[in-house]
Amino acid sequence: MADYRNHLSGLVPRRITDVVLRRMDESPVVVLEGARTIGKSTLLRQIAEKYGVGVIDLDDLATRDAVSADPAFFVGGERPVVVDEFQHVPEVLDAIKAELNRDSSPGRFVLAGSTRYQTLPMAARSLTGRVSRVSVRPLSQGEIAGGNDGFVAALLDDPESLLTTRQSRTIRAEYIDRAVAGGMPMPLHLKTLAARDRWFAEYLTMVVERDVVEIARIRQRHQLPKLLMRIAGQTGQLFKIAKAAEAIGMNKSMAEDYVKLLEAVFLIYRVPAWGTTLGSRVAATPKAYVSDSGLAAHLLGLTPEKLAAAVPSSVTQFGHLMENFVIGEVLKQADFADEPLKIGHWRVHDGHEVDLVIERQDGTVVGIEVKAGSRVRGEDARALLRLRDRLGSQFQIGVVLFAGDRMYRLDDRVLVLPIDRIWT
Repeated sequence: MADYRNHLSGLVPRRITDVVLRRMDESPVVVLEGARTIGKSTLLRQIAEKYGVGVIDLDDLATRDAVSADPAFFVGGERPVVVDEFQHVPEVLDAIKAELNRDSSPGRFVLAGSTRYQTLPMAARSLTGRVSRVSVRPLSQGEIAGGNDGFVAALLDDPESLLTTRQSRTIRAEYIDRAVAGGMPMPLHLKTLAARDRWFAEYLTMVVERDVVEIARIRQRHQLPKLLMRIAGQTGQLFKIAKAAEAIGMNKSMAEDYVKLLEAVFLIYRVPAWGTTLGSRVAATPKAYVSDSGLAAHLLGLTPEKLAAAVPSSVTQFGHLMENFVIGEVLKQADFADEPLKIGHWRVHDGHEVDLVIERQDGTVVGIEVKAGSRVRGEDARALLRLRDRLGSQFQIGVVLFAGDRMYRLDDRVLVLPIDRIWT
């Protein structure tokens, strides 16, 4: 099996760059948000170089001290003013607000942070209405392998183009490898699973000890990784905070606060329930995913050897990890589309569920179901068919993504496609 990561030898162009540049033409402040070490700083440097300005790096302690002493001086420089890890000196937001009171033309500031903008204590009252936030996620499979990331765009605008006569050549072992590797740039360059495992362990320690502690005083810091592991174990299921809390001996209220912290530093994200107005039998509970499938595999102790084993537990684990992987890839491409989309999951109380629902501004809906098996049975699309029949003409297309090699039309407005159609 050829190594699809060979393309990573140089600087990887980020497809979100075009989104950032468009937002700079529209908004006075653009904030890049995402987990540590996923390439925000590299993207920020590229933008700074394009405009011939420097980067104010607040991860550097000396720079941080200087900016803390006189934030107004630093944010008054040549536009755009580019600030990395701005959350270390939240007072800089007030200085930016003062600048915008004098001149709020587009493209004045580009900030990057490893903590969600709205969790900062001064953020909400400083720049409300003047900020455009852009999510920066781990590398997509198209970025990693130099392939195409046009799946979501085609799904929204021309779903019939996704049906081709060719068969997929991606085998189960490659899907496992891609899901276990994830998309965080630094571990992708490491040659051994042991080295990646050590990297993820050190990464979690750094995020908990630095970023989480910086935004909140928590009494049980050691419980955060345990809670994160429990959340990883619930991937693909309705998120039950009480169940995760009980498993580690934590009360539900504290667990809810800690989950918000894990979201604030981009270790996890929640996909809300969609379509709760369609009837009382529609579940309202969100689903939670780990921000990177490689990190999820580390948390659960999953290796390619374990996932390839012909035992029932391995099949279940592979299914959950693949859903985390596929949902993450689709959300990355939804960000590239740069249009307002409502995203959620749809589940009725008899257990039938559509893993991901994407709704456009005009009300048209796309449904995606993920199956890790190599064949699709009629019942695997039952929830998509129910959603189609419930929505009528509002339902544009439903897709069952699976680990097989064929692509075909299963029913009216319901397609079956190999998972690798996302990036090929």
